[in-house]
Amino acid sequence: MRTQILELHTGGSESITDITAQCGDFVARSGGDGLLNVFVPHATAGVAIIELGAGSDDDLLASLDDLLPADDRWRHKHGSQGHGRSHVMPAFVAPQTTVPVLSGRLELGTWQSIAVVDLNVDNPDRQVRLSFLGSG
Repeated sequence: MRTQILELHTGGSESITDITAQCGDFVARSGGDGLLNVFVPHATAGVAIIELGAGSDDDLLASLDDLLPADDRWRHKHGSQGHGRSHVMPAFVAPQTTVPVLSGRLELGTWQSIAVVDLNVDNPDRQVRLSFLGSG
């Protein structure tokens, strides 16, 4: 299994960061078939396969804000107001996903992208672990 760590700076605001190109570059070096696992080792971030652009990323952030408002209802209270919701979000946007790889290419659908979803405005620096498990 091959592994690479991506370092991301997501900024001080809620964000969706497209990492499709970095994932594609990573698996292209394999030239083979297998599975790519994408994992964020953070309690407050997730990985989504979603159409980006065309408003979908803004719709996802708005939906998460509706579902998990940044207010004082959260029992997990350290950090900025509503920080507790960031710790609940990975139950809805999981911290990992797996993508099939054929001949060194991600087998994503036409409009699918791989993105890191981050609602935590208190931690602008993230890591993403890419792991490729080849078929042979």
